[in-house]
Amino acid sequence: MPGLGALKRNPLQSAVGALLAVGLIVSAMMLAGNGPFDVKRSTYNVNCGYGYNNVTGVGYGYGYGTGYGVGYCPNDYAAQQGDAGYRLVAADGGVFNYGDRVSYGSAGSLKLAAPIVSGAQTSTGKGYWLFAADGGVFAYGDAGFYGSMGGKHLNKPIVGAAATPTGLGYWLVASDGGIFAYGDAAFYGSMGGKALNQPVVGMTASSLGTGYWLVASDGGIFSFGATPSSAGFYGSMGGKSLNKPVVGIAATTDGKGYWMTASDGGVFSFGDAKFNGSEGGQAINKPVVGIRGTKDNNGYWLVASDGGVFAFTSGTTTGAGFFGSTGGIKLNAPVVAMMP
Repeated sequence: MPGLGALKRNPLQSAVGALLAVGLIVSAMMLAGNGPFDVKRSTYNVNCGYGYNNVTGVGYGYGYGTGYGVGYCPNDYAAQQGDAGYRLVAADGGVFNYGDRVSYGSAGSLKLAAPIVSGAQTSTGKGYWLFAADGGVFAYGDAGFYGSMGGKHLNKPIVGAAATPTGLGYWLVASDGGIFAYGDAAFYGSMGGKALNQPVVGMTASSLGTGYWLVASDGGIFSFGATPSSAGFYGSMGGKSLNKPVVGIAATTDGKGYWMTASDGGVFSFGDAKFNGSEGGQAINKPVVGIRGTKDNNGYWLVASDGGVFAFTSGTTTGAGFFGSTGGIKLNAPVVAMMP
């Protein structure tokens, strides 16, 4: 499959994929046709909601009372949820913005001591951090700088990071499971100094900021929190056969589940995380490097190292929309992360 991501994957979603790619919401309804080969064109009003003016849509019925219609609304639902765009982060510090995301700067023109490995955005979406393998932190927009491990000794390189819900702090995680907390990010524990079957490859934090999960390349999960329920253990792929190593993790907004993804695009869902599809078993141009969930828990995105984005959703007007990608575009450095 080309690196240019696509919506998954029912006939209606395929028909409107191009609309979602430019940030439109699709409203669908069933329209009646008169026979098996009759096509009936109708118009109807679409309620765009959230204070937007209603618009007129066009529908087509295809016999036996079936068909579909599309109406063009502002990207209201996704915007309300904060899911109307995303940012891709490259290893050279380049940042690529899609949907309603705007640029606040990048490290793409800087000479870096170590490659960027992760990124996180602030609670307002008007700023973000880039995190390097040596523990360096680069802050843009309204993202504050609260400290880093840059220039300090690390036993193992940094592989992931997460921001607190206030946007006033962040955690870094190293491949040995060591955790480094800054700002209002509390330290709840780590795997540093403990034996691991496979290296840690990423982390995700609870929406309340009271806990976090680490994931290893074998799918092992390590949960830490203020209480046992702050970041609960809902299952893992540790000790199970994997076609490819796990490369990333994302938590649901209520903190009662998580997704993990493997480099072949396989997705594994635990707790209240819904499985909406994957790229497992599909041909992809470059390996998947990360996963991010939507705020409404109705979908998630996978991102590949060529910047290809794959959107999976459980609804036609909710979940993960496709807003663009760098798939098929020559990059100076591979994409390493997505910031929703």
